[in-house]
Amino acid sequence: MFKLFLLFITLTVLYANEKVEIYATKVDTKDSVVHATGDVAVVYKGYYLSASKAIYDKNSGELELFENVRANQGDEYKLLGNYAKLNIKNKEKSFQPFYMLEKESRVWLSGDSCEAKGNDFDIQSGVVSGCDPSDPLWKIEFSSSDYNTQSKWLNLYNARLYIYDIPVFYTPWFGYPLDKTRRTGLLKPSFGVSGVEGIYYQQPIYIAESNAWDLELTPQIRTKRGEGIYSTFRFVDSDVSKGSVRAGYFKEKNDYFTTNNLANQKHYGYNIKYENTDVINQWFGVKLEGQSGLYVDGNYMNDVDYINLSTNETINVSTTTQVLSRINLFYNTDENYFGSYFKHYIDLTKDSNDDTLQQLPTIHYHHYLETLLDDHITYNVDIQSNNIHREVNKKVLQTDFNIPVSLHTSIFNEYIDLDYTTNLYAQHSAFSGKGQDSAHNYDSENGYIARNDNVVSVSTQLTKAFDTLTHVMGFGSSYTFKGAETTDGFYSYNKAFCKDPANANSVRCEFYGISEVKEEVKLDFSQYVYDALGNQKLYHRLSQTILYTGIGSTKGDLENELEYQITDHLGLYNNMFYNHKQEKFSKIYNSLVYNDYGFDLGLSHLYRDTFIPSTTTTLQYTDYLTTSLRYKYSKHYSYHFAYDYDLELKQKKRTEVGFLYSKRCWDFGMKYVENNRPILDRTGNTQGIKERYIYFTISLKPFMSTGNTDSSLFAYKLPDE
Repeated sequence: MFKLFLLFITLTVLYANEKVEIYATKVDTKDSVVHATGDVAVVYKGYYLSASKAIYDKNSGELELFENVRANQGDEYKLLGNYAKLNIKNKEKSFQPFYMLEKESRVWLSGDSCEAKGNDFDIQSGVVSGCDPSDPLWKIEFSSSDYNTQSKWLNLYNARLYIYDIPVFYTPWFGYPLDKTRRTGLLKPSFGVSGVEGIYYQQPIYIAESNAWDLELTPQIRTKRGEGIYSTFRFVDSDVSKGSVRAGYFKEKNDYFTTNNLANQKHYGYNIKYENTDVINQWFGVKLEGQSGLYVDGNYMNDVDYINLSTNETINVSTTTQVLSRINLFYNTDENYFGSYFKHYIDLTKDSNDDTLQQLPTIHYHHYLETLLDDHITYNVDIQSNNIHREVNKKVLQTDFNIPVSLHTSIFNEYIDLDYTTNLYAQHSAFSGKGQDSAHNYDSENGYIARNDNVVSVSTQLTKAFDTLTHVMGFGSSYTFKGAETTDGFYSYNKAFCKDPANANSVRCEFYGISEVKEEVKLDFSQYVYDALGNQKLYHRLSQTILYTGIGSTKGDLENELEYQITDHLGLYNNMFYNHKQEKFSKIYNSLVYNDYGFDLGLSHLYRDTFIPSTTTTLQYTDYLTTSLRYKYSKHYSYHFAYDYDLELKQKKRTEVGFLYSKRCWDFGMKYVENNRPILDRTGNTQGIKERYIYFTISLKPFMSTGNTDSSLFAYKLPDE
C-alpha cells in the first residue's frame, strides 16, 4: 500500500479517454482501487463533486462518494445527497437520497433516489417546490419524476399539490419547464363564476414548434351563456418584419341570446397586424439609401361583444362602435417623403356600411424644409390626394397643396425675432357617383379653390441663470390675415352656403372641408424654470387670441397652461380656457401625481362647457373625475384603488379596490370591480351593462407565474345592477 501525506493530493486518471480528477487531503491506493478521504473534490466532464469520502475503481470506472455529497454542473443547478455513484464506463449516475436546486428558476426537488444517464434524471418518490425548503407554503409531492438537464423539462407523475400540509389538487401528470425557452404546452387557465353566465373556464394552449412562429389557442366555456375560441398566430418572417393574426368566435345559447335582446347570437372577428421596416429593399431586391416601411392593422368584428368575450377581465379591454383598419406604406429620404395610407371604417351600429366614407387610399408627398438667402427664407412642399370612397352616393378624389414660405430675420443684436409666412394653399375635387339629392346639381361639378394666408410674428426669449435655477421667458405675438383667393365649380357654388355653421351637417357640405382664414392677433407668454441639473421644475404659458370681424373684434378663449413639479415626487398640471363672451370657463383640467413612500397616486378632473343646451344625444357639460392609487406597504403587501365618476350624469363609471400579497414563491391577490360594459342590442343601439366582479390572483411561482401581477386566475361575478 502506498500513502501520500500532502495538503492536497491530485490524482488524474484516464478511462476510455474520459478524464477524472480527484483532489483530497489523503489518498490510499491498492491495486486498481483508490480511497480518498478529507475534503474530497472530483472534477468530471463539467461536474464538480465534493464529499467526505470517495472510492474509485480504475478498472470498472466506478466512482462512489459518501457523506455530504454535493454536485454542481456549471452555474445552473446543485445536487446534494449522502451517497452518489458515477459509472464512467456506462456514463451513469445515481444518488441516494437526492436533492436538486435549479438556480435560474429557484426550484428545488428532493427524492428518495435518482438514477441518471446522460442528460436524463429519473427520481423516485419526492417533492418539488419554489418556496423555502424548511417550511414551504406550497409543494407538489410525486411518486416518480423525470428531468432532462438539456431541455430543462420536468415531468411529475401522480402529483399532489399541497398548500402547507393541506392537499388541494391531484393530477396523474404535470409537466413544466424550469427555464424561459419558448415551447409547446398549456398556459395559465382562468376560472370564473357568474349568476348570469354560469361557470367560466378558459384554457390557453401554446404551440411553439419553431423560433419563427407560435400559435396560441384559447377555448372557453360559459355554462349558461355559450362557448367560443380565440386564436393568435405570431410570426417573424425576416430580421426586419413581423406580424400576427388574431381571430375569434363565440356562440350564445338560445336562452341567453333571447333574454338579453342581443343583436347577434354569434360574435366573431379578426385582427391582422404586420410591420416591415425595410419593405422596399427586401421585397424588390434593391438597395435604396432611404428608409421605407409598411404597417398593416386590419380589423373586423360583427359587434362589440367580440372584444368583451375575449377575456374574463372586461375592465382591461376597450370597446368601440367603430372599427378602423389601416395600411401605411412610406419611403423617406433626407429631402423627400412619399407615403400611401389606406383607412377603412366599420360602424357597428349600422346594418350596412355601404354609405360609410372610406379613404382608399391617401397619397402623400412632402419635400422637407429648404433654405435660401443664408437661411433667411425657408419653404417646404406638401401634397396629399385623398380618394374618399363609398359603395353608394357621391364620392370624391380630393387633392390638397400646401407650400408655406417664411422670411426670418432678427434685430437688436438678435434680441427680437421677426417672421413673415405666407401659406400657399389649393384644393381640387373631382366627383363621381350619384348624389343623394338628385334635384340639385351642387355636387355634380368638379372644382378648385386657391388662396394664400399670411402670418406676421414678433417674438423674443430671455434667459437668466441663478445659483441653483435657470429662468427662461418668452414673449410672442402674431397677426394672421387673408390674402388672395379664387374658386371654381363646386367651391364657388357652395362657399356662401357652407360658411354658415347652421349648414355644417348638410349633405351639400359633405365634402366641403374648407375652414375660413380668420383675421386674428395671437399673444403668447411662456416661461420655464430649470434646476441646476437641467430638470424642468416649472412650465407656464398664457395665450390669447383676438378675432377681427366686419363689425369689430372678439376675444377668443384665454388659455392658461401650467405644469409645476412641486417636489421630486409631487407634480401638478393645469389647463384652463376662459370664454370672455360667456364670462365663464369653457374648460378646466387638473391633474395631480404623487409618487413616494410607496404611494403612487393619480387624481384628475375634467370640466367642459360647450354653451350649447343639452339634447337627447349631446350634453352641454362634461364633469368627470378619475382617481387611482397604489400603495406598496412592504416588499410583500401592496394595495390599489381606482374610482371614476361622472359628476354631470351623477353616475359611477368604474370602481376597483384590491390588494396583492407577494413572496418569492407565490402571490395571492383579490380585487373588487364595478364596470359599465357596452353591448349592441337588436335596435342597433349600444347599451351599457353595470357589472360587478371579484377577481382572485393566485400564483405559485414559477409554475403559475405570468410576469403580470394584475393577471387574475379566478373571477366571481356578482349579480348585475
